[in-house]
Amino acid sequence: MFADKIRALRKEKKLTQAEVAKEVDLSARGYQDLELGAKPRYDALLHIADFYDVSVDWLMGRTDNPHAHR
Repeated sequence: MFADKIRALRKEKKLTQAEVAKEVDLSARGYQDLELGAKPRYDALLHIADFYDVSVDWLMGRTDNPHAHR
């Protein structure tokens, strides 16, 4: 679920994995691994949520509201 959401968000913004990785302070391979299903570290999860302006709970499938943090 997390992997599918971050992949869809990235494609929606027409960004490459390397571009997003740089913005969220990950290696390109590290971000690629997340899109392939690896579990994110806490700090990476926060950076990704902030970058895409969505809630951590939505990224992790705990709510259907992507902006639950507002």
